[in-house]
Amino acid sequence: MKKIEDYVRSIPDFPEPGIIFRDVTSILNDADGLALAIDSMDALLKDVDYDVIVGTESRGFIFGVPIAYKEHKPFVPVRKKGKLPCETISQEYDLEYGSATVEMHKDSIKPGERVVIIDDLIATGGTIEASIKMVEALGGKVVKIVFLMELSGLHGRDRLKGYDVASVICYEGK
Repeated sequence: MKKIEDYVRSIPDFPEPGIIFRDVTSILNDADGLALAIDSMDALLKDVDYDVIVGTESRGFIFGVPIAYKEHKPFVPVRKKGKLPCETISQEYDLEYGSATVEMHKDSIKPGERVVIIDDLIATGGTIEASIKMVEALGGKVVKIVFLMELSGLHGRDRLKGYDVASVICYEGK
């Protein structure tokens, strides 16, 4: 039986020399790999009491929605600025070169709701940190954060101290 790591395509020197790009599309392109990814992430939520799943654009949608469906939980999208049609809350965060803003609907999280955040990859942690701030501003409590892959050399967990963070695969380096 293959492990999830066997489905990840590693591309050396992309986007720049010395970087190994971990490609999630090779998991998505294989039905067994996709099922294993969803099941492995869902297993990390086995004993977690939660009300709603939040997923970040766009690969957090890919993994978060099937888990929400499987567990019969609502799904809340976190999107890039300007993509949501109703009243939103927004949070800016820093990128390597500049900044970005993410948003979620203002009525998507109710006070006291226990929230799980799902994304495909943790690198620097900026997007998830911004998502946490929005969830908490709406009165939600982040009870778990689940990633398919983690690049530990970028120290994204440092931004998420105090939260229960889990990843299916952890790669050393960047």
